[in-house]
Amino acid sequence: MLKRHREAWQLPASVGLSGFIQFLQDSKQLSVVRLSADTGEVVTRYVWEQASPQAVALTLRPSAYLSHGTAARLHGLTDQFAKVIYVNKEQSPKPPPKGALTQEAIDRAFKGQQRASTYVFHFDIYRAVLLSGKNTGALGVEDVPTPEGEFLPATNVERTLIDLTVRPNYAGGVEEVLGAFRRAHEQEKVDVAKLLQTLGQLNYVYPYHQALGFYMARAGFSEEALAPLKALGLHHDFYLAYGLKDLVYDAGWRLHHPRGL
Repeated sequence: MLKRHREAWQLPASVGLSGFIQFLQDSKQLSVVRLSADTGEVVTRYVWEQASPQAVALTLRPSAYLSHGTAARLHGLTDQFAKVIYVNKEQSPKPPPKGALTQEAIDRAFKGQQRASTYVFHFDIYRAVLLSGKNTGALGVEDVPTPEGEFLPATNVERTLIDLTVRPNYAGGVEEVLGAFRRAHEQEKVDVAKLLQTLGQLNYVYPYHQALGFYMARAGFSEEALAPLKALGLHHDFYLAYGLKDLVYDAGWRLHHPRGL
């Protein structure tokens, strides 16, 4: 661009690339954003006029999309995560796990803490958390409007609620997840048929439909909406999240959850 327009813009030969960039910055049309990872990695991005922090964060990985708490905020399901941006870059396809699910395996897995991404980039007042989600072919990803008027790739309401159920630590915890379900119900944003279809396509080994049913029941969804989830079967005792303490048991969904939720 500098070479093509140097003559028309009457820029002297002494103006090199760094000087040209500085000229654009001084004109207030170009800004430079540096994203620094906790690993020491630094990524530089150039913004023409303006871009939302979500748009900047998405440039960290090709074909990435906004998910979890960030998608929930874009859909109006939470007031949290103004400064934390979850960016999901899917893994390559993996073979499905072998063997049948057992109660012993569920109990053992959910006694521990859930793994969480430590790959975090900092820029301005924001933190971009890079996630490596399972390969779904960008299932349920749509162009969602931001407050700045952009349309950015993010999970739709149904996929977002499932993602929050599976990874509540990327939503601020199970209380925040329940709050998201309540808002989704109050605002009539959930297509239950689409929710069930999406859950089936995600093909999870663990019976997350029991956790979804629990959240939906507590959020006030009708028995008619809950019936298809119950029809999937209640074959195991399950847990609302990993590593929870002071649990109580909901026999209706065969689910252990925190007391008082």
